[in-house]
Amino acid sequence: MNASSTRDLASPLEASGGTELPDAFSIEDEKFDQIYPPLVRTLSSIFWTPVAVAAEAARLLVTRPGARVLDVGCGAGKFCLIAATLTDGRFTGVEQRAELVSAARDAAAQLGAAGVEFLHANIMDVAFADYDAFYIFNPFEEHLHGHKIDSAVPLSPELFERYTSYVSGQLGLQPLGTRVVTYMGYADDIPACYDCEATFFNDDVKLWIKTREYDPALERLGLTTRRSYRGSQGWAPPRR
Repeated sequence: MNASSTRDLASPLEASGGTELPDAFSIEDEKFDQIYPPLVRTLSSIFWTPVAVAAEAARLLVTRPGARVLDVGCGAGKFCLIAATLTDGRFTGVEQRAELVSAARDAAAQLGAAGVEFLHANIMDVAFADYDAFYIFNPFEEHLHGHKIDSAVPLSPELFERYTSYVSGQLGLQPLGTRVVTYMGYADDIPACYDCEATFFNDDVKLWIKTREYDPALERLGLTTRRSYRGSQGWAPPRR
């Protein structure tokens, strides 16, 4: 991508000077994805966060300047890049695949995106206490069924259970009021001490807020309290 193309791509992504997103913000996913190499680009429609979803999630997660947001399984970093450019938050993406981390870092350099970093690491090596809010786009579904990016990392149902349990436990230890946004999936990694406070995009995007203290024994027994939004008849994960 040449310098002119990068400027054209970055122009709609300029920060608005606060946590409010610009009303006129719009860029097609196909245009944004031009910043990636062809192979990474072909994965976007299945594995990367759509621009509109990233913008909404950023608005929900960044409630004060400097809020630290962790993207669990960031892939090529699309959510972090958009969110960091639109808000005053600081975004960190963690990803196991080295090629995707490299693509994310290259894209950040081309966009001149500040307030964003990408870690090549396993999620179980990341301390959630270093962050204020969390974005989760179905990062472990590859371990069960459906589309797979490649065979570069181990995939198994056992790892699905291990990773989701780790994320759930780490989220449980966060302070009351912690925000998590999930996109797609069944929210297996959201502990029962979080309530779903609002949904967007036909319930595909959910805002979770920690409202109760974490009880590890309750989680292990599977005796979860009912999740809700808009009252007692709200959304609850189908797998629970």
